[in-house]
Amino acid sequence: MDNNNTTVLLLSVASLLLAGIATAIFIYIVVPWHKRRRARAIARKIAAKAAATPPTPEPVVEPETAAKPAQTFKQHSLFILFNQPEESTDQRLAEWLKSHNAQYDSLKHVFLISGQQPANPITVTNAFLPGELPDLYRDEQGTEAVRGISLIVKPPLHKRRNQQMYVYVELAKEVGSLLNADVLDIHHQPVTEATYASIIG
Repeated sequence: MDNNNTTVLLLSVASLLLAGIATAIFIYIVVPWHKRRRARAIARKIAAKAAATPPTPEPVVEPETAAKPAQTFKQHSLFILFNQPEESTDQRLAEWLKSHNAQYDSLKHVFLISGQQPANPITVTNAFLPGELPDLYRDEQGTEAVRGISLIVKPPLHKRRNQQMYVYVELAKEVGSLLNADVLDIHHQPVTEATYASIIG
């Protein structure tokens, strides 16, 4: 009878041990598999959502060699700088202005030459600050002679109406030669025939 009790007891212990091992195996194998299955389901949902969403278009990068729009000017400016400014220079400048019927604007202190298009006159102003000229017709010279002038004109809206640009170029050439002056562009570089051609358009 004692032997039977011992056998039963041993079998009970053995079955408990086997049950514990089976439980450990179940937890080690089945639970991670369940996690992997859940992770796969989540991954499938994400992939399905990404497939349903249209791709974001890539930004279009224009090549550096693409043609740029032509440069436009609000106004053309040429600087006529006198090499030896003196009182006689002011007198010759006044005579030149009169020869082109330039009108003095006493409010802006500039001269205006009508040229071919009175609605778009050529402005003659001081090349140096504050950019104002005295009324040379009335001998209103300042303490020093005018050292240079600026010729300013607005370009035409249509290239076919560029008659004033021809007048503008001729005036710049004429006064530069008359007063033995240096004619410079807006970058303070000597003007060339190419400069004049670009102004005429």
